[in-house]
Amino acid sequence: MKIPPIIDVGGILLSSDILTEHFCCDYEKCHGICCVEGDAGAPVTLDEIAGMEDALDTVWTDLSAQAQAVIDQQGVACTDRDGDLVTSIVGGRDCVFTCYDGDNCLCALEKAFRNGKTGFCKPISCALYPIREKQFSDGTVALNYHRWAVCADAVRKGREEQVPVYQFLHEPLIRRFGEAWYQELCEVAEMLLGQE
Repeated sequence: MKIPPIIDVGGILLSSDILTEHFCCDYEKCHGICCVEGDAGAPVTLDEIAGMEDALDTVWTDLSAQAQAVIDQQGVACTDRDGDLVTSIVGGRDCVFTCYDGDNCLCALEKAFRNGKTGFCKPISCALYPIREKQFSDGTVALNYHRWAVCADAVRKGREEQVPVYQFLHEPLIRRFGEAWYQELCEVAEMLLGQE
């Protein structure tokens, strides 16, 4: 039986490549390039903007002078050309929350969270990558696998280690949709992949 291109798991629509494709970040090779590549910031919600603003004093000294200037001018988030709320960016590239440790790009928000200094980790869109979430006007939520050339090493490593996208992202998927939903996703994946 062929796996359908769109799968409904608990009312959430998923592209089937979330089950069939492989992915595992290879930070030693990419150095966190996803925080500095692209022409728009990470999608955010109003609640996440509030969380970022609450954490701002804690992470301020980790941010570059350019990032601080952008935040002073337009805030931690802005509206992109598609009308979506996204994190503000510096020079058309870097997320304002990018900080550096040598050649490595880090998220200042996540760094502070992991060090117990703040209760906000980072936007769920960052944690879910390479999955992108889309909400339609009727309330339907869809999840798609986003392919990006800068993640070629993550795709290679995922294939080598046989880690499907949905398994690599188990923690953020649980954070976003809950443990019961994720268990249902695993059961659906096992059923569909077992029929290939």
